[in-house]
Amino acid sequence: MNLKYPLYNLNDDEFEKLSAFICERILGTGTIVFSTGTDGGRDAKFTGKANNFPSSKKPWDGKFVIQAKHTTDPVASCSGSSFQTILKKELPKLVKLKEQSKIDYYLVFTNRKLSSRRDMKIEDLIDQETDVANCIFGEEIIQLWLREYPDIGKTLGLNKLLMPLEFYEKDLQEIVVAFSESKISKEKLKTIQNDLTRIPIEEKNKLNNLGKVYFDNVLKNSYSDFEKIKNFLKNPQNEEYKSKYDNTISDLQEEIIIKRSEYSAFEEILNHLYKLILDSKNKKLNMNRKLIRVFLHYMYFNCDIGIKESENAET
Repeated sequence: MNLKYPLYNLNDDEFEKLSAFICERILGTGTIVFSTGTDGGRDAKFTGKANNFPSSKKPWDGKFVIQAKHTTDPVASCSGSSFQTILKKELPKLVKLKEQSKIDYYLVFTNRKLSSRRDMKIEDLIDQETDVANCIFGEEIIQLWLREYPDIGKTLGLNKLLMPLEFYEKDLQEIVVAFSESKISKEKLKTIQNDLTRIPIEEKNKLNNLGKVYFDNVLKNSYSDFEKIKNFLKNPQNEEYKSKYDNTISDLQEEIIIKRSEYSAFEEILNHLYKLILDSKNKKLNMNRKLIRVFLHYMYFNCDIGIKESENAET
């Protein structure tokens, strides 16, 4: 399985350092990082012949201006209007740098998804407006470089971002999509008894160290869908999804119990699981991504995941 870092969990300064470390490899150790503040359009610079960019046979040679454009949105894309706006604001700065003979090449690092077609359009726009050769490095190429230069991740402590919990998330993705497309009448909902099997929720929260603020302001918002989920899973027509649900909670419960000490609060586990399950390429899932949290909350509330018995409980 290819290692993938959730770069959206970095802050802006950390992502700038990551970009600079990569530049030291592909350009050279002469990469200079600017301090935080008004930088005139530059996060870092390099002057000279690149080590191996765009290739070792024909490396670029000149004045490089490097910028990092970070986002905390896990599904952000370079196709988004916000990114286009960010880049357009940089164009006047690049024109000024070009007039001052301070730039030959412009490199942009971003953790947004970048398609090859969008890459060409952005680069053409910058080239036409500024007459500066440029490259946009998106999430995909940055992840490739991190695999090629694993010591960068180690030096920057990126392992702290990795999800220690592992399970087959595709099953839950399918369940969420199928549930979003299911229909149930109000009359039928009224006939479903509220027999969710669990210990008192206050005790459950205490045993699992789930915070009151999270419970009151996030998890409680999912209550209205719990009966619908229960009906969906009990419906004989959804036997395949019920089997996938059972396999998912079996895998998750074991992982959570074994690796519980790696998280301080249980809401951190729920948040990490949400980010792991979310798939930007799955349009139906993204349209119903709220339901990912709803299902995770249902699993917790129904005692399918998390501690449900104290150490002092009678056997």
